[in-house]
Amino acid sequence: MTRKKFITTLGAGGVALGALNATGETKRILPETKPAAAPLSPLVLADLLNLDDVEAYARTVLPAAVYEFVASGAADELTLRWNREKYHEIRLQQSVLRDLAGLDCATTLLGQKMPTPILLAPTASQMLSHPEGELATARGAGVFGATMVLSAGSNVAIEEVMAVASAPVWFQLYVSKDRAHSKALVERVQAAGVKALCVTVDSPLDGPRNRQMRTPVKLPPGVHHPHYVGIRERIPAPTLDRVEPANLLWRDIEWLRSFTRVPLLLKGVMNPADAIIGLQAGADGIIVSNHGARCLDTQPASIEALPRVVDAVAGRAPVLVDGGIRRGTDVLKALALGATAVLIGRPYVYGLASGGAEGVAHVLKLLRQELWMAMALTGCPTITAIDRKVIWK
Repeated sequence: MTRKKFITTLGAGGVALGALNATGETKRILPETKPAAAPLSPLVLADLLNLDDVEAYARTVLPAAVYEFVASGAADELTLRWNREKYHEIRLQQSVLRDLAGLDCATTLLGQKMPTPILLAPTASQMLSHPEGELATARGAGVFGATMVLSAGSNVAIEEVMAVASAPVWFQLYVSKDRAHSKALVERVQAAGVKALCVTVDSPLDGPRNRQMRTPVKLPPGVHHPHYVGIRERIPAPTLDRVEPANLLWRDIEWLRSFTRVPLLLKGVMNPADAIIGLQAGADGIIVSNHGARCLDTQPASIEALPRVVDAVAGRAPVLVDGGIRRGTDVLKALALGATAVLIGRPYVYGLASGGAEGVAHVLKLLRQELWMAMALTGCPTITAIDRKVIWK
């Protein structure tokens, strides 16, 4: 299917992202969505000089409903705004006349060597943004050597992603009420070769995503969520009369740990006390995240929560962070405040929409270039040289 035909299907006979049936497909038919423009060629991608440029172009490519699905947050979107603003409030301390020979931003995480401390966060339904969806993302990550965290809500099965991936792939898991299904899925992705499992713990249900609700998004015909096949329960969908959250408990993390053979990380920890309990339950890593500000509005920005979680973990496990990162200086600040690595979500989806695999790689290269620059200007030739001394007191 050509991109033009694919985008057109987003407005003709698609289905909404909502409650799932036993086939993993969603149900409700929604109004027509405006078709999108063509993506940029690799040569023209070079004209996009930063991540805001990439988003601005992606907004012209994506149908309005898809852009709102990617860009929006919960409720008044205060946390969404703070995720970026709080990085702006952190000032850097420049250091001069340092030995910068061999400037290198390579690092190691959970025994895995990485060219940069930048991973691709799990984002669902990437075929809304590009007809190749997660396959293009995996190819783009491979060009750069970046680790991709595949969402359980992907439109492409783990086996297909692994077939094209040339860099490590992790898998993000929502634990369903049907624990047998969740166990089978973990065993499936481990057999496929994923290097780590990220369990999302912060979303027993979505927050009130009003902006997204005003322009509902839908999948094209034939596109579904292959990892949800066999789940007969409904995704928690609050109504005006009732709220029924999913019920995930600490003992479920211990249960997952009992048969998970790869490193297990908890994604969505903002409370230092939860980080401590998570380590006791068997987690090998903590991801500080407020779910891209898509669940609980008015909680702090993830970068605000990071130092407190880092202090609580006290070096016993790696701590990662996502949310609001748009510049190499943001990556540097997160590392200086104790993060082992960072994840980006929306930015690479905008890259995917703008140029497929090449667009994803372009976003990663922009961040790496800016990180190199920030490291040089703060006198840090390596990732291990970055600490709180680069933060202006």
